[in-house]
Amino acid sequence: MENPTKPTVKLTGEDGNAFAIMGTVSRALRKAGLPKEHVDKYMEESTSGDYNNLLIVAHKYANIY
Repeated sequence: MENPTKPTVKLTGEDGNAFAIMGTVSRALRKAGLPKEHVDKYMEESTSGDYNNLLIVAHKYANIY
């Protein structure tokens, strides 16, 4: 179920590189007007583990399709 407080990000069919995913999600967070602290927390959480963690965190912060 989509959360309207989170930006919607298209990752399906896009570059699956970890840095590309982090860039796409962080840009969407900033574009949605979320504070820098929120974006920084996303980046911190997304880099605190492996690739699977990165995907889980992306889903936590954005509606992914």
